[in-house]
Amino acid sequence: MPFLPILKVNSEKIPERVLVVGDPGRLERISKELSDAAIVAENREYRTMLGVFEGTQIAVISHGVGSAGAGVCFEEICKSGAKKIIRVGTAGGMQKGVNAGEIVVARGAVREDGLSPNLVPLSFPAIASLALTSSMIEVASKRERKVSTGILLTSDMFYPRDILGSNLSLWQRAGVKAVEMESATLFTICELQGIEAGAIVVIDGNPLDQDQGDMTTYDPHSDIVGEAMNDAISMALSSLVD
Repeated sequence: MPFLPILKVNSEKIPERVLVVGDPGRLERISKELSDAAIVAENREYRTMLGVFEGTQIAVISHGVGSAGAGVCFEEICKSGAKKIIRVGTAGGMQKGVNAGEIVVARGAVREDGLSPNLVPLSFPAIASLALTSSMIEVASKRERKVSTGILLTSDMFYPRDILGSNLSLWQRAGVKAVEMESATLFTICELQGIEAGAIVVIDGNPLDQDQGDMTTYDPHSDIVGEAMNDAISMALSSLVD
């Protein structure tokens, strides 16, 4: 596929190492970590930036919110010939004490997204690359930056309704560390394509906390989240070029 119609970029422009983020606005922050950073394509929520990190060419691509749109982005990145993809994003804590500012490196994800069940049966696991996961943990250790590891829940629902409610407490009892909206989709698509994928997320709140459950105190733009996001981006970039 020489031209990627949704990302709106020629596939040969995409290097083997790709960082993906939900928010297109995050590319400006990441550009400060790169040399020769330049936006090469924009279409809808998808923005593609190329740059060099520690002598290695990488792409940074935004995928928007939710599995369906993100899945289109991930499929086109895979078709371009990428070899390593790391997602950096935010997530809600699901265990007591997993609060804003904590960084979690995903070992795998629960497939409650709407897309991946249409690609492969739910019994197929959504697992992160051992090499990328280990690299991010090692980078954090060398920098003496505390991170934890765990399973993410990938869900398409952000605001639950009283009609059907939410199953977050079920997955909390199962030990799931945090909830977000895209990682299981990434892991599934990349595993089917034989491509390494990882995810590192910053906790921006805890929807199961008694004081945060109604979302009235939820603030993904706080300083503590922003500082942790800077750390997560830096660790992901270092692991991509490791």
